[in-house]
This record gives sequence, structure tokens and C-alpha cells, in this order.
Amino acid sequence: MYKYYPTKRYKETLSFLHKYVSKNETILDLGIENPFSKIMKEEGYQVENTSGEDLDEDRSTIENSNSDVVTALEIAEHLLNPYTVLKNIRSKKLIISIPLRLWFATAYRSKTDKWDRHYHEFEDWQLDWLLEKTGWKIIDSKKWTNPTKKIGIRPLLRYITPRYYIVYAERK
Repeated sequence: MYKYYPTKRYKETLSFLHKYVSKNETILDLGIENPFSKIMKEEGYQVENTSGEDLDEDRSTIENSNSDVVTALEIAEHLLNPYTVLKNIRSKKLIISIPLRLWFATAYRSKTDKWDRHYHEFEDWQLDWLLEKTGWKIIDSKKWTNPTKKIGIRPLLRYITPRYYIVYAERK
């Protein structure tokens, strides 16, 4: 169906994107250019990224964007205040994904990068509530697992416990 992509997460996210975003719509992807925003461009989407500004402090790119769609792919968990970011999006369409909170693992925190950490680890209902409170109507959502090729209890739990959650929402 699609070219080979390195992770299940990319395949699932791209499939969801194809379902709701046409290639003639412009996308503002929250976060700096990353492997997935490059994939979106390779697939023919018109993508602009934010420039690495702290979106908790500086939402000017979001507030001034005329994009048709905003993608917030695994960025909300890094924000201290995702409410304000979501509230200030001007686009009428949003695709947002998060890693779900896992009851058998602690919140992610990089040992080498002071910015690469999760302030929030959401359950699906928490993201849904946040979207509703910020004026978004959820149209569709999907969850999937993230199995690893390791042996042990936690790898086994990753085969059956959803790790990622993606939502397509429209402005109410």
C-alpha cells in the first residue's frame, strides 16, 4: 500500500493522515522538521514545521498560521500546557497523536537530552477531554500496540497493551 517505513507508528500515522487530509491542503506540523514530516513531504503533502520555539511560551507561529490542517504528532506530551496550544490553533482540522501512559512503565525521560522528556503521559480519555475543552470535536480515533523483539514481561505486555493513540478532530 505505501512505501516501506521503518516503524509501525509511521505506517499507522500515515494511513490515518491519508484518510482525512488531501494533498492539496496545507499542513502546519508542530515541532521542528523530523523524520515523519519528511515522510509527509515525500508523500506529496505541503508541510511547514514550527521552528523549534518553545510552544508553551511562544505560540505566534500557531496563531499566525493559515494552514488547513495542524498535525501535533507526539508533541503534546512534551508540553507543560497543551491546553493553550490546542486552544490557539486556527485551522479547522487537527490530527494529534500521543504515546499512551503505560501502567507498567515510568514516564519517558531521556538521560542525554534535557528537552526530550514527557511532562504528560496521557490516557485516551484525558486527551479526548482536553480536545473537547479546547473546542475540538473528535471525528475518529485509533490505538495500536508497539511490540518489541525482546524477551520478558514488559515486552510481552507491549504486544497486548496499546501504546499509541491518534485522533482526527475538527473545530466545533
